[in-house]
Amino acid sequence: MGAMDRVIRFFIVLIIGALYAVDMISGMVATVFGGIAGMLILTSFFSIDLVYMAFGWSTVEKAFSGRKKRRR
Repeated sequence: MGAMDRVIRFFIVLIIGALYAVDMISGMVATVFGGIAGMLILTSFFSIDLVYMAFGWSTVEKAFSGRKKRRR
């Protein structure tokens, strides 16, 4: 999981927390969004996302080696 992916997930969690704190979400909606926020924090903390793994996606940037491949 890439650094930008982690930052985006963190800001989404902050927004959900702020919505709950100012009482804009409550009840079942707060429970669902709280579950989503919990999953975003856990996947960001452990750098593993099952959806990404299932589809073969990756947000990790490849390191540039500085060498070009030669054709033969």
